[in-house]
Amino acid sequence: MQLYETRGTTAVVFPDGGCPMKRRRCSTLVAMSIASVEAQKQLDRIVALGYPDVADISAAAFRSLARPLIGALEHSDLGSNILLVPTRELVSPESLIARTSINRMAGFTTMPPRDIASFLPQDGFMPPEGPFYLVVNPHTGTCYVNREPDVARKLIDSDERLPLTLEEGLAIATQHPEWLLEKNGFNLLGSRSADGRVPSIWMSQNAPRLGAVWPNSRHTWLGNAYCTARRGVSLFR
Repeated sequence: MQLYETRGTTAVVFPDGGCPMKRRRCSTLVAMSIASVEAQKQLDRIVALGYPDVADISAAAFRSLARPLIGALEHSDLGSNILLVPTRELVSPESLIARTSINRMAGFTTMPPRDIASFLPQDGFMPPEGPFYLVVNPHTGTCYVNREPDVARKLIDSDERLPLTLEEGLAIATQHPEWLLEKNGFNLLGSRSADGRVPSIWMSQNAPRLGAVWPNSRHTWLGNAYCTARRGVSLFR
């Protein structure tokens, strides 16, 4: 655990657990785990990127929706390899790719909004109770690169991993855009449209791009993203 000074909605670290010099008094100090600090950092990022506007609520109201989950993480040992994911009921995915960027190049898509909205979770998947939840140990799936989506899905299942959904892939592109440069683009096999396509995110024109591939297509630059678990607030109680 580390001690943090709370200033409004921002937590400021005090590595030695003490007060800064030449201050007459300390603000309220709270204990925060590595996971809660990481989740707070990710929340700050999406607020700065305008997610409250997408949700059509104030920034303060948006933050308050994440507070129970971040608070529940204060005694967690999950570490920093997590993703804070808002559900599509809170922020619709259609406009989120434009809020990603790499080297100031904004993400884009050529798909109409109705196509993006049509990519829905498969196999009876229901996200943990929202409006926010965590993805644990997300990965772009480099070990499943150059595999047809249907083949990769069977491999992911056999490895007891979970394929990422569209919303979770957008969270990777938002929080870790460098993964598109350092690792690879990726398919999101946890979501699929009615015609069988699966959403994908890769680099195009030096920017993140949201597109789709057919389930029997193979691409040398696309992994198949996965995680090891998902956690909602109730699982930390």
